[in-house]
Amino acid sequence: MGSRHFEWIYDHVGHFGRFQRVLYFICAFQNISCGIHYLASVFMGVTPRHVCRPPGNLQNGEIWELSRCSRNKRENTSSLDYEYTGSKKEFPCVDGYIYDQNTWKSTAVTQWNLVCDQKWLAMLIQPLFMFGVLLGSVTFGYFSDRLGRRVVLWATSSGMFLFGIAAAFAVDYYTFMAARFFLAMVASGYLVVGFVYVMEFIGMKSRTWASVHLHSFFAVGTLLVALTGYLVRTWWRYQMILSTVTVPFVLCCWLLPETPFWLLSEGRYEEAQKVVDIMAKWNRTSSCKLSEFLSLDLQGPVGNSPTEVQKHSLSHLFYNWNIATRTLTVWLIWFTGSLGFYSFSLNSVNLGGNEYLNLFLLGVVEIPAYTFVCIAMDKVGRRTVLAYSLFCSALTCGVVMVIPHKHYILGVVAAMVGKFAIGAAFGLIYLYTAELYPTIVRSLAVGSGSMVCRLASILAPFSVDLSSVWIFIPQLFVGTMAFLSGVLTLKLPETLGKQLATTWEEAAKLESENESNSSKLLPTTNNSGLEKTEAMTPRDSGLG
Repeated sequence: MGSRHFEWIYDHVGHFGRFQRVLYFICAFQNISCGIHYLASVFMGVTPRHVCRPPGNLQNGEIWELSRCSRNKRENTSSLDYEYTGSKKEFPCVDGYIYDQNTWKSTAVTQWNLVCDQKWLAMLIQPLFMFGVLLGSVTFGYFSDRLGRRVVLWATSSGMFLFGIAAAFAVDYYTFMAARFFLAMVASGYLVVGFVYVMEFIGMKSRTWASVHLHSFFAVGTLLVALTGYLVRTWWRYQMILSTVTVPFVLCCWLLPETPFWLLSEGRYEEAQKVVDIMAKWNRTSSCKLSEFLSLDLQGPVGNSPTEVQKHSLSHLFYNWNIATRTLTVWLIWFTGSLGFYSFSLNSVNLGGNEYLNLFLLGVVEIPAYTFVCIAMDKVGRRTVLAYSLFCSALTCGVVMVIPHKHYILGVVAAMVGKFAIGAAFGLIYLYTAELYPTIVRSLAVGSGSMVCRLASILAPFSVDLSSVWIFIPQLFVGTMAFLSGVLTLKLPETLGKQLATTWEEAAKLESENESNSSKLLPTTNNSGLEKTEAMTPRDSGLG
């Protein structure tokens, strides 16, 4: 069934009427929960200042020197001087640690003493979560094709609540990590399937804006993390409160209908007709008979025979030297966008000042960034917006590095500008990638880019942890990658106003077409949004 035939339905019942708007905001609300869980570890995994706990059975006259990861017993008990040069014996911290509770009463780190020789366990909290994100998008994308979007939406949302609560009441570190891993799987599963679900209900004319602004609801989750962290300083209460945000969607998601596209693909025509009738009633328009739609589709070029889908491997993204260079550049941009996005957020606690306000402000700037992308990409072009966003991010990383730590307010402002820029780049790369490749490998290109993106999100926490070696290592990494990506972006073809390529030859011509020819073509912004949505079906987007 061709995409032009699907638009025939929207021409009758409305592209983004009252029915679609209600459904969109219900599903987008659940994106807030995904944003929450993706960044909850910013505060939950904080390592406060600590010293080794003294022995519980102190003998009279014993003098102990306490440090972060060891304790020393003075041999000469007659010397009470602070500076002691005599002999002393070192002991491990077998009795635990004393933690500074001025900021947090407890965190996952203090709960299980994930410091000193156990510090590496704390460093795995966020990377393992992101690995679960990678697997979850693959797993639930497959199930949504087999069982339907609606069932998977309910299953993943229920799982977000259950595994979120399970993480809060974990009895040990390994139970906590397992709960967080499965939480990541269902959260990413919802993001993938929820995106496809709402896009299958929205017509071509509104699809691009709607898809980009789904990121804004994810950003709202960041704001709630900052607010909850400020109000609740005990990690398990903090985790439990954040997990309850998903309850409203769990209770009402069974009221959501299955998408007519999926129902038609399964041959359930009567159910699909009922959904279309409901859409028309809510939108106060006349309904359409799917029998006419099916008749129209059967008269198309495919005839009565099913379309044979040709499988393509990753090697097809290296079709020739130019396409291979384009693919590597696009992958680098995906990697940089994800690395920068999570590095800015996770590193907010190291900027100085109020760490809760820092994260809140870094979340706020994402929302206008996505609005900026929607407007600017149709005015000056995708390549220009993407390149300057990356250059701006690189520049602000350099500015953060030269600002003295005592002027932390300037550092926070610079970080906000950097997050705005990297957020704009991250929001645009989905659409731009879909427009750079022909139809036969478009979904593969977006899926492989998403895979690279997830690999970067796994590495981002390690980059932030290296700030203990040098505080500006995250900015150095992101700034260098952003500058390199910006330079290479300028070598990519512009796709604004150009029709989507269907063959390799058309994709190769993107670089050689001059502006005069492209200006004669009708703008294809909405078409590219449609193609992007079709390309990112759950099974394909599951690559990321």
